[in-house]
Amino acid sequence: MRKLFLAVCMFSFALVPSIASAKTNHQVAIVIDDFGNNMKGTDKMLSLPIPLTAAVMPFLPSTKEDAELAHKKGYEVIVHLPMEPIKGKKSWLGPNAITTDLSDEEIRKRVEMAIKDVPFAIGMNNHMGSKATADTRVMRIVLAVCKEHGFFYLDSKTNPKSVVRKTAKEAGVPVIENKLFFDDVYTHAHVAKQANLLLQKTKEEPVMIAIGHVGPPGEITSSVIASYIPKIKQEANFVFVSQLLPPRPPLFSPN
Repeated sequence: MRKLFLAVCMFSFALVPSIASAKTNHQVAIVIDDFGNNMKGTDKMLSLPIPLTAAVMPFLPSTKEDAELAHKKGYEVIVHLPMEPIKGKKSWLGPNAITTDLSDEEIRKRVEMAIKDVPFAIGMNNHMGSKATADTRVMRIVLAVCKEHGFFYLDSKTNPKSVVRKTAKEAGVPVIENKLFFDDVYTHAHVAKQANLLLQKTKEEPVMIAIGHVGPPGEITSSVIASYIPKIKQEANFVFVSQLLPPRPPLFSPN
């Protein structure tokens, strides 16, 4: 029993950023997208011994199961909101996606529904969304709902012309941006190359965010991330995305 207790403690400690072995104050956050549809690699991703931010898609068969499991294991949960891309199949978006042809009322309704459908979520990022995140009208509504729920927003940066940062600042929503995708190409060689790029960037930049996915590349990405954890820990502390946000201003100033 003592050995089992120590093993549990060691895993729990691995999720605490302050325990990491980095010699600097550099920080790196790993986000895994596309939970919620019983996707390949889900179990392996939700066993990584680091702080992990799980982006869970709403309205899918394992949405609640994946969000609850991630939360139970001590990971951070955010809503992975399906949003219209410039290119790509509409079927890839899933139910109740945010598209630019929707009315203001319908966009608000769908964002509210998505938030309610993902238990334990504290923030949001976009699934696809290269078209929607460049649309100021759409993002004003999405971010207004985020503010009402106390959410932060992670811009996945699927479009370099995204208006998310500017619009979020205007709305008073904490915002941060992705800097690297592990698996935009589904090969071990590419994912390993991206992981090595992340390792190099952690030496140069004080804050790094990288996004991977469950699904077609899920098992490849999870194994590569696992193999790079010791190397990255020598250069940076693993943290949750929420820990990289700037401090929120007080709601009121004391007299």
